[in-house]
Amino acid sequence: GEIDLLILSKVQARYPGVTINNDVIEPSPDQIFKYKERVAETSNLENVKFTWHEETAYEYESRMNAEKKSKKWDFIHMIQMLYYVKDVPGTIRYFHSLLEAQAKLLIILVSGTSGWGRLWKKYSSSFPLDDLSSYVSSADIKRILDSAGLKYQLHELPSYMDITSCFIEGNTDGELLLDFLTETYEFSKTAPPELKRQVMEELRKPECSEERDGKVLFNNSLSVIVIEP
Repeated sequence: GEIDLLILSKVQARYPGVTINNDVIEPSPDQIFKYKERVAETSNLENVKFTWHEETAYEYESRMNAEKKSKKWDFIHMIQMLYYVKDVPGTIRYFHSLLEAQAKLLIILVSGTSGWGRLWKKYSSSFPLDDLSSYVSSADIKRILDSAGLKYQLHELPSYMDITSCFIEGNTDGELLLDFLTETYEFSKTAPPELKRQVMEELRKPECSEERDGKVLFNNSLSVIVIEP
């Protein structure tokens, strides 16, 4: 809810006093609880009506289709969420179909030119990924949008993450960071030695990171994609 409330404050400033319907699609009860807590602590939300749907995007789509409902929206955002969708093209296609004439669909996820994009492209088939998420970057989304003939704008958000501790043997933070980068639980302990060696080597390459002042800074850049109706 942190980013949602930031977006809502911008909309409120632009359209003071206008009633805003904000529907939230989130399968995690814990995340919904935290979102509701945040709303309760925030003032100036009298004109915002919140509706929480404890379900995945696919479950929401299935339910709306079953109920023969097709509510249109002025703004839909998918911020760091398409990694957790089984059918990315289908999800984009469905929510794009819900846009009003002047509306926008906002997608934010890791850039195809980021260290994530490089690492995943090269090694995703070697990582024992579970069913919870997939390795998708803005490069994949661009291909999907281009093949669908959709109009969009793309903006890059440069960002770097200090991963120096990954290269300190036995460092707890470094091992957790490696788990995060590879999306693999206890990667340091469970990965085949040759795969670990290759990944560690890859992380130091200029395509993934840059070294400054003795630190290894991973290219953590995001892409912002704004899709037209």
